[in-house]
Amino acid sequence: MFDHIGFGVSNLAQSKQFFLEALAPLKVTLVMEGPYGVGIGQNNKPSLWLFETQERPAHLHLAFVATSRVEVDAFYKAALAAGGKDNGAPGLRPHCHPNYYGAFVIGPDGHNVEAVCHKPEA
Repeated sequence: MFDHIGFGVSNLAQSKQFFLEALAPLKVTLVMEGPYGVGIGQNNKPSLWLFETQERPAHLHLAFVATSRVEVDAFYKAALAAGGKDNGAPGLRPHCHPNYYGAFVIGPDGHNVEAVCHKPEA
């Protein structure tokens, strides 16, 4: 639905490290970096842009596609190890739909970061 999303963070180095570590199980890597911030994504395409600012916007909910429930589990473990705070362990969310399998963490700036797989269990 979107080409890319960008938002400001209070500490670029900390947020860069958090997102790269938390999203590594989803095959997300650093794609671009410069004075404007950092671009991370898959397949050498920057989809998430981070830049440092002291402005305080409302918290975001960022949901990233996982190709399997195993990737959701790995995201959750990696995100907690990267300093994220638990906001919902991996599991089914049947109130969304029967195969909605997601995990949620709070990132360095209070954003709700999710990995979700919509496929039935293999």
